[in-house]
Amino acid sequence: MARRRSGSSKKRGYRSRKAAAEAREARAGGWKSSLWKWTKRGAIASVALLIIGAIALFTSVYFAAQSMPTFSELRQSQTGQTILVRARDGSQIVELGPSYGQWLEADEIPQVMKDAMISVEDHRFYSHFGIDFIRTSGAIIEGVFGEDRIGGTSTISQQLARNVFLNSNRTMDRKMREAVLALALEWNFTKDEILELYLNKVYFGGGAYGIDSASRKFFSHSARELSLEEAAIIAGLVKAPSRYSPTADIDAAVSRANVVIGQMVTYGGLDPAVARQVNVDAVNLREDVGQDSIRYFTDWALPQLDLLLPSGTFEPIEVWTTLDVGMQRAATTAVQSNVPENTQGALVSLDRDGAVLALVGGTDYVTSNYNRATDAMRQPGSSFKLFVYLSALEAGYTPDDMVVDTPVTIEGWSPRNSNGRNVGEIDVRSAFAYSTNTVAAQLGNEVGFSNVASMARRFGITTPISTYPSMVLGSSEVRLIDMTRAFAAVSAGGQSVEPYGILRVTNADGDELYRHENARSYRLVPDYVAAGITDLLQTAVATGTGRAAQIGRPVAGKTGTTSENRDGYFVGFSSGITTGVWMGRDDNGRVGGLGGGTAPARAFASYMRYAVRDRPVEEFDTDLKLPDWQLEPDDEYYLGEEGEYYYYIDEQGNLIEPGRSERIGNGEFDQEGERREPRDPLDPRGMDDERSGPRPGISIGNRPANPSGNRPAEDKPPAAASDDFLERATGREVPEDQPRQRRTGDALVNEQRF
Repeated sequence: MARRRSGSSKKRGYRSRKAAAEAREARAGGWKSSLWKWTKRGAIASVALLIIGAIALFTSVYFAAQSMPTFSELRQSQTGQTILVRARDGSQIVELGPSYGQWLEADEIPQVMKDAMISVEDHRFYSHFGIDFIRTSGAIIEGVFGEDRIGGTSTISQQLARNVFLNSNRTMDRKMREAVLALALEWNFTKDEILELYLNKVYFGGGAYGIDSASRKFFSHSARELSLEEAAIIAGLVKAPSRYSPTADIDAAVSRANVVIGQMVTYGGLDPAVARQVNVDAVNLREDVGQDSIRYFTDWALPQLDLLLPSGTFEPIEVWTTLDVGMQRAATTAVQSNVPENTQGALVSLDRDGAVLALVGGTDYVTSNYNRATDAMRQPGSSFKLFVYLSALEAGYTPDDMVVDTPVTIEGWSPRNSNGRNVGEIDVRSAFAYSTNTVAAQLGNEVGFSNVASMARRFGITTPISTYPSMVLGSSEVRLIDMTRAFAAVSAGGQSVEPYGILRVTNADGDELYRHENARSYRLVPDYVAAGITDLLQTAVATGTGRAAQIGRPVAGKTGTTSENRDGYFVGFSSGITTGVWMGRDDNGRVGGLGGGTAPARAFASYMRYAVRDRPVEEFDTDLKLPDWQLEPDDEYYLGEEGEYYYYIDEQGNLIEPGRSERIGNGEFDQEGERREPRDPLDPRGMDDERSGPRPGISIGNRPANPSGNRPAEDKPPAAASDDFLERATGREVPEDQPRQRRTGDALVNEQRF
């Protein structure tokens, strides 16, 4: 019985294992069945998606092809405005914006140019339908999972679509639209038409669109005449126009051209024996006659077109400018030849009517396009004294008047001369010629620092000007073009001058869109003031600090040097041309040995010898025709002779008659109710400038009663006459038993009354 049970148990275990195995097999079969079922479903879905995608792609391409411009419309399309800039003599100096050469039809394009472009950009051009699917797939994967775009993935058709219809954004959306448009191009046009469009529209750098424009820019001839070497250079530009431009980096251009030659051997059917004889280095490049420095001028002048031309002007235009190519070249050479090492320089040259003849904003436009002639604000140093002495001359000084070079302190500021010495009594002409700082400080203090600032404003300085005492030595920053404008106004006899650079503008048909009209000129200072300052400026060059600026004919100008030789200035004029030169470091660092009378003055002379060579020699008008109010009267008139009839000029520059305290000014009445004749408005004795405050030191005869300019401790202007004279002038009697006083030289002596 026990054995029988044991056998029965074995049978039951076997059946259980078999059932479990069958269950497992059933489950495995179900899983495989399910996997196969989902696989079939996925395949069906994928096919469906592909079909849907193909339909969508076909639909997109169809509608893109239907809406695409015709071949003739694409030929005529042009993006951007072309600006052709001409010099004053009509010669072309630079072309800005997109430049389109002649349109070359497919049979006019040299076969070597076609082979070079196809070999390096799309060697399977004739075998695909607008998209190289292998390279495009790689680009899509890299765009999704990588950071950089795979180079050279776009076909010629895709590049044409991007150049004509899209932008260069590296996005999947742009890439997909590019592919659709490329297929649409292939749908609408033949391969030869696509290649013709591409070669006439692709960008080759330097503003050149199309192979004819590129050929003329780099080789000075039509693309119909391209050689194998020249075609290789042009074809190599498409990948990176700025990097491989032969005018920017000839070595890089040659290296890239050799790569193109290699591609032509591999894909373009070029005989290797012929390729070995190719010498790209022997290609003659067009000389860049425009000069890099001309871009400083165009950067300043061309933005003015927004104001000169009607809004919405997008057609190609020609701009005729005031620039003289020869003078520009001479100016560039003068700056580069004289500027100290590791230092920048700038130059502005104006004709007598304000026309800009030359403008250099730096030593090299390629390395730095910052325009230091029109944008940089730097301290002008002693060249700013022009406005100090203009104010003094207008206030009554003459070049022959005597002043005193002596130590002076004004509001806690104690200027000193560059040589550390004081010479004592000196005339105004010599003080200006030798750039005596103490005299300039005294004059500024005397006429009023705000009046000096107003004079600078009057002459065209547009930057902020401080009225602290140190402003007389050029501590306020200015622009070189503004300083040159101010000196040009002096050269014009005190008439205003407005710098301009554009003469006229025409469109492609020759129709005139703009013509320059001379700005209304107005008088800034009287003739005698202009003559006086010209006298001073001429002396500064003849015998003073500007001797290095001499050119063998009359020159008037002024040097300027800032503290620690950080800036060097020279501005001057001769034969109707006014030129300003600045030199210094962009970081405002020290420049050993730099001074306005050294490198800047030498650069001025170097340029001006060329600029005035064809102009007649002009002598300066320095004849002072003083107004009646400034002529010296007889001494007795002021000392009270002939019935005690005399005037007194108070510290405010007002006339006081005996017994009257009212000011006799323009349109005022005296005590008898009689209207006085208005005085010359330029007479400083009739001016009352609240901004400048008291003008210490101006006294009878328009001579400084206190040449040193030092104010007493109580900060009051020094007395211009004795107390006795003041009492007599204001009508207050002096007792008969007290003697009167009069001034003899620097001493007061008693005067016996009879």
